[in-house]
Amino acid sequence: MYTASSSVSAPSRLQQRTVVPAGSGPYPVPAQTGRARRPAGPMGQPLSGRIDLSGPQGAQLRKAVASVHRICPEFHPVQVLRRSGRSVLIVGTTGRTTAVAKCLLDHSPAWAERLRHEIASYRAFVRHRPPVRAPRLIAADPENCTLVIERMPGRPAALTRHPVEAPPRADLRAVLGAVVRLNSWRPPAGMFDAPLDYGSRISRYHELGLFTDRDLGDLQKLLHGVAQAGGRQGMAQFCHGDALLSNMLLSPTGPVLVDWEHAGWYLPGYDLATLWSVLGDAPMARRQISQLAQQQGTAARDAFLVNLMLVLTREIRTYETAVQRTMREASPVTAAQPPAAGMAAGEEQRLLLRRLHDDCALARRAVRAAVGTR
Repeated sequence: MYTASSSVSAPSRLQQRTVVPAGSGPYPVPAQTGRARRPAGPMGQPLSGRIDLSGPQGAQLRKAVASVHRICPEFHPVQVLRRSGRSVLIVGTTGRTTAVAKCLLDHSPAWAERLRHEIASYRAFVRHRPPVRAPRLIAADPENCTLVIERMPGRPAALTRHPVEAPPRADLRAVLGAVVRLNSWRPPAGMFDAPLDYGSRISRYHELGLFTDRDLGDLQKLLHGVAQAGGRQGMAQFCHGDALLSNMLLSPTGPVLVDWEHAGWYLPGYDLATLWSVLGDAPMARRQISQLAQQQGTAARDAFLVNLMLVLTREIRTYETAVQRTMREASPVTAAQPPAAGMAAGEEQRLLLRRLHDDCALARRAVRAAVGTR
């Protein structure tokens, strides 16, 4: 990881294929229910289904559809693709175009800011197209946190954040190619900001006990070296900011990147670090990522290592919370709720968490080695 020949030591996770429920992934194909014919979507997949607008959740959904109609009156909702406590994705049609509407349900400042940032990204792409494919903006309302974009053809490169099995080599090659092209793009000044304050994030993780005193000192030294090599602005690289395989659709005409709510300027290698963190079952892909991160010299390598430590620590925090939540939900065990499924999910999360800790230890050793060469 630090050098091209570094090994990857990670425990194997459960080698069972996870059953992915309908509606998961970024823009999955809706399940076909009933026999009513609907307008065909991309790749010839017919859109079918029914939106349930009854009950308390139906009232919330009616409000979301109304917010879409205010900015896109011709939008005809067909089916809910994904729904969480924060947002809802609705697939529908606008004339002869298949579209996806994203509406925020939780209007807390943090989530509202993320969706507004995504809207700003799509608006910027209208004037300056990135070197990778992205959905076309149809309509948006930043105040009400509503976004309508075209529904792109393709299948997700992965259905989960951390895929249990490594994707095919051809898929990984296409994904890496798209990320490299995007990272080499230089949009006009002022179009995007820097979403991540590296110094503050490192200090915060140190205060939370996630970084040791030595981690803090080592990462600050690498940041100082990167700044001396060309300044943070000079070393800045445009990144997607959430370059997960589940945020990439693979189509015959090339990868499509979706969910641009974190796009902006980062230290070099942030997208590569994100991909490295989720490819625990693809050591060859990780080695290729490490090689790409080191091609631009020592400063770019050090920036990649800083990014990797931050990304892996964030993932550890996320899955530690998930494991704790699963344990709470699995106890007490009742006869009406068999614990087998919950226990399997909890074991999967624990194995993933153990791998992430191993990866973080590997990244920590690489950081210390990089500091030692300065």
